[in-house]
This record gives sequence, C-alpha cells and structure tokens, in this order.
Amino acid sequence: MSWNAEQKMQFLFTLRSKGVTDARTLGAMEKVDRGDFVRGHFADRAYDDMPLPISSGQTISQPSVVGLMTQALNVQPRDKVLEVGTGSGYQAAILSHLGRRVYTVDRHRRLTRDSEAMFAKMDLHNITVITGDGSFGLPEQAPFDRIILTAAAEDPPGPLLAQLKVGGIMVLPVGQSDAVQNLIKVTRTENGLNYDELCKVRFVPLIEGLGHA
Repeated sequence: MSWNAEQKMQFLFTLRSKGVTDARTLGAMEKVDRGDFVRGHFADRAYDDMPLPISSGQTISQPSVVGLMTQALNVQPRDKVLEVGTGSGYQAAILSHLGRRVYTVDRHRRLTRDSEAMFAKMDLHNITVITGDGSFGLPEQAPFDRIILTAAAEDPPGPLLAQLKVGGIMVLPVGQSDAVQNLIKVTRTENGLNYDELCKVRFVPLIEGLGHA
C-alpha cells in the first residue's frame, strides 16, 4: 500500500510545523514512503509523527526528527555520507536522494538484509549496506563529507570524528541512554571542531559489537 496524496500532504505539513523547512530535505522525504518501512501491527501508524518499533528491538525514528537531522546534515549532491545505524533503512533511503553515495552500517544482520532488499526494490543503487560495528566507522572508505548517527553516544565517537573531512558535518544524538539526549551538529573546520546543540531527542544507545541475527 503506498501513500495517497492526502497522507503525503499531511505528512509534509507536520514536518514543516516541526521546523523542517529546507526544500531539498522535504523533497527527499516526499520521495520516500515511510509506509514501506513500517510493517505488521504498526503499519496504520506509518504516517504519524512518532517513533515505531521494528525488528531486532530497534525503532524507526519519528519523521520530524529524521527531517531535522537530515536538514542539519545539509547533504550536497557530490557528498559521500556515512550512516551509523541502518535500522529500517528509512533514513538511508532519504539520504540517497541527496548525496552521491551512502554507506550505512548496522550491527543487526536481519536489519541490513531487510534494508538491502528494500533498497533494491526501490531502485536505490547508491547505497552500500554493511553489517558491522558502526562505532568504528568505515576507515577504508574515509574520509566522509557527512556522518549521521541514529543511536545515542555519551560523546561523539573519536573514530568517527577522525573520519570526517575538513568542512564536513556530523549529526548525532548525545547523552545518557535513559535520560534526555541532545541532537548535536559537529562541523570540522581548519581549526578544529564546532559544536551546535539543535534540540532534545530520545534514541536507542549506540552499542559496540555485533547484534544477534
């Protein structure tokens, strides 16, 4: 079931009302039907602005948070993007419409397998899906123009900061997993790192190692 014009209009209206105003971000989110990534009991809630459970004990993020993170990342058409935490694949699908190449890593093989199948079905050929420990990034593909984490770390992970180009941007939730977290934008400049706090969020914690299948 794909979304209808009314659902799409309401979805985009909600995004705008929550502060997602960048035209390219909205355009990419309009191209990716969130309903394709929500299955089972929660399928009828796919267009609500709320996080929903997916397999492997993970969640698909709230659309407005996906929008705010994507907007802050400011992906350009030539950019190479690293996503840590593939989850449902929804965020990577949106990024694929904005950048040149997306590398997405998740520790749960079931999630990477399902995402890969979904990207193939959607004809998204600029996404590379990797099962692995994303907290170490992807040194063999570094440096990246943009890095996004969809799991909360207590601090921005050093290996990921090291893989960010000068002029590059990283967006991630930072904070204790059981408390309120802040969405942070890190920009690497010639002189070091600049940090901007964007808003309060709640994400699953960033865990090292591989998950169960």
